[in-house]
Amino acid sequence: MDLVILAAGMGSRFGGLKQIEPIDEYDNFIIDYSIYDAIKAGFDRVIFIIKEENYDIFKETIGKRIEKRIETHYCFQKLEDIPLGYNLPKDRIKPLGTAQAILEAKNYVKDKFIIINADDFYGADSFLVAAKFLNSLKKDSKGIYGNVGYHAINTITDNGSVKRGVLYFDEYNKLISLVESNIEKVNNKLIAAPLDDINNKKEIKNDTLVSMNMFCFTKDIMDRLEEEFINFLENNKNNLDKCEYLIPSVVSDLIKKGEATVDVLETKAQWYGVTYKEDKDYVVNSLKKLTSDGIYPKGLWNK
Repeated sequence: MDLVILAAGMGSRFGGLKQIEPIDEYDNFIIDYSIYDAIKAGFDRVIFIIKEENYDIFKETIGKRIEKRIETHYCFQKLEDIPLGYNLPKDRIKPLGTAQAILEAKNYVKDKFIIINADDFYGADSFLVAAKFLNSLKKDSKGIYGNVGYHAINTITDNGSVKRGVLYFDEYNKLISLVESNIEKVNNKLIAAPLDDINNKKEIKNDTLVSMNMFCFTKDIMDRLEEEFINFLENNKNNLDKCEYLIPSVVSDLIKKGEATVDVLETKAQWYGVTYKEDKDYVVNSLKKLTSDGIYPKGLWNK
């Protein structure tokens, strides 16, 4: 199974390249902890999707630490990697979104894989849940995907709102819709505001399941991403300077068309992340406690 790590984002709210921000005294990054947990869960290949200009620093830092422990590949998210006949504005800098990023890994993934964000700590249980689902799929399975759902209360920060996909699913745990929302704790209550209707705020329960962008896929998703990419660009011809081709939107469209199912896979894992600069101390101390409790070995890769 492959672990695909989305690491081409700019980290604008944090104010720097937060994917390679040391998070412990051994200069490990949050990515290190994710890879450690993934290896223990049975993932045997990792594919980084990064900006080409960041290749050397990734290779010389995390690459050096993990290449002896897991098969490692790097691919680059480039603005020019779009279907023939389309051109983006020359002054566009921002990456085209997570769906385009995943497409960059088409020639690297073998079959079953998960995607994660580079700057989120997902917790060991989430990788076990994802691995169990992928291992349950029949050979050459197509159109049967999964999304690891977190309890909303386990994914927030005290320093501002966070963007999460609120998951709506049926009695069989099949995803019906994913509503991208800003979630914030206000007066000890969780308030969610859909991004496309920001004034329509509502309270959600602490155990409401939300997406942290940990999707479980088989390689056939790549063909669907290529097909939908043309439709996306065509529909956004007048917005090519800002539009983003996002994996939750593609998955939602496939569900609506009846061309895919997505199992909602519950985890009780605790998320940690440096969404804001003020989050870092809390994350550092939390990982230090997990190490002192024996969840992670001291130094992580020292043994």
